[in-house]
Amino acid sequence: MRGAPRPGALPRLVGLVGLIGVVAGSGLIAAVVAGELPTDDTGTVTAGGSTSGSADVVGTPIVERPARPDGAPAVVARPPSPPVRVEIPSIGVSSGLQALGLDGDGAIGAPSDFGVAGWFAAGPQPGQAGPAVIAGHVDSREGPAVFYRLHELAVGDEVLVVREDGGLVRFRVTGSQTYPKDEFPSAAVYGPVPGPELRLITCDGPFDRSTRQYVDNLVIYAALA
Repeated sequence: MRGAPRPGALPRLVGLVGLIGVVAGSGLIAAVVAGELPTDDTGTVTAGGSTSGSADVVGTPIVERPARPDGAPAVVARPPSPPVRVEIPSIGVSSGLQALGLDGDGAIGAPSDFGVAGWFAAGPQPGQAGPAVIAGHVDSREGPAVFYRLHELAVGDEVLVVREDGGLVRFRVTGSQTYPKDEFPSAAVYGPVPGPELRLITCDGPFDRSTRQYVDNLVIYAALA
């Protein structure tokens, strides 16, 4: 993706042939990177909201902490453990996860392997409060890439994330949306949510040969099962 983000906008995922190319921002991601979001004593980013029951995280239940001074409970998963694998049975995805960071231009780097997905390591971990982000290529010059069939996901489909500690976080798809890259709604995609959620992102739409980018992004929304 080329061109400067809007004033005050934050990091973006760069996009060439089959890359993600999404504005990855709103103040939320920058605040995470800058260490400005409220955290608990483990360094876990917290978010306002409430939850009912326990999350479907093997060995790592979601717990509701005492209310913050503003009256909203802080919902976090403990202990933290980074994701190492994503499984999406309905579309045949079984992939390790690369940790994605920011490059020198303030963009989130795309996975180095077209067959492997990546997660934004400066944001919430899957299973912790907030919208965790997993991104992947849709294709390459050689053919389909890891998220080639992401558009086939339907509401209710499972997305499983394996943690480094062996735990499993189970999400279910709640919806999907395609956005033009130059109108990407960062606040809606990356803004605060009451509990743990997941965003799966890849390229979509026509391919612009002049910029060597797809013109749209597909975002899959998922919440804890």
